[in-house]
Amino acid sequence: MSRIYESITELIGNTPLLRLNGFIKQKQLAADILGKIEYYNPNQSIKDRIALSMIEAAEKDGSLKPGGTIVEATSGNTGIGLAAFAAIKGYKSRIYVQDNVSIERFKVMKAFGTEVANMSDIPEVKKALDENHNDYVAGYAAFYKKLSAGDDNIFIVNQDANPANPDIHYRTTAPEIWNDTEGKVDIVVAAVGTGGTITGVGKYLKSKKPEVKVIAVQPGEGSIPSEKNPHPEEIAGVHPFEGIPKEFVPSNLDPAYYDECFPVETAQAYEAARAVAKTDGILIGASSGAILYAAEQIARRPENKGKTIVAIFPDTGLRYLSTNLYQ
Repeated sequence: MSRIYESITELIGNTPLLRLNGFIKQKQLAADILGKIEYYNPNQSIKDRIALSMIEAAEKDGSLKPGGTIVEATSGNTGIGLAAFAAIKGYKSRIYVQDNVSIERFKVMKAFGTEVANMSDIPEVKKALDENHNDYVAGYAAFYKKLSAGDDNIFIVNQDANPANPDIHYRTTAPEIWNDTEGKVDIVVAAVGTGGTITGVGKYLKSKKPEVKVIAVQPGEGSIPSEKNPHPEEIAGVHPFEGIPKEFVPSNLDPAYYDECFPVETAQAYEAARAVAKTDGILIGASSGAILYAAEQIARRPENKGKTIVAIFPDTGLRYLSTNLYQ
């Protein structure tokens, strides 16, 4: 039987779970850590799932019309997915990125033919950044407020509030975890960017097994822009959600579906990513490193001995070779 795919959209999902045997052994952990390797998606990140889901939902409800332009603000990976799928579907796309986006992600978006600009080029966004110590959580809020009243031929994705974001994780990511572990998953660790992964995965798994614990990773205090430290080295794609103004928390993040907020500093994320590259031969991104660090600490808790922890790794380290991650 031939196995030929007609579109890269058919290659999304069903990403593998990998037991991190080398990491577990080196760290002398008594719990199992399984990495869900989302860089097996066609554009090498978990954001392929939501990019296609949000485009298809907009096509269905008429928000995205033939000849329309897809517009979004992103730390990188969602923009890559949107640019790729806009290209194959015949839409234009315009992606606004954080000033600190890695050059690799910037170049990949350009390769797909999208128009790329810095979020800070928009005066309202620049003002919000200046008033909030360069915190892009505030920048995103200003971006969506500015763009909300625009051209009818523009589809503003707004991944932070778009219901197609958590929905695709509920329909695909979570069932994959459930099926691949045969329901033996005890703990899931994921980072909060838009809140979609936590909400979608948590909602599904808790409906199947209420005792499943969901750990939501956010940056540590030293990795968040502040008055004392306005330009810290941030963890790309990971945003704070506790201890910040409510209006800056992504509306897709539902607190009913996570059990604990776990802060991770950039240096800790980098150390974990570098370690697993050497123990298990996988090159993961900065947010994945943060998730792995959190999973390691959760695994060390005595009550978690013998439990199965799934760490959702959003993307590949190949997108960060120009940064300090693998220096």
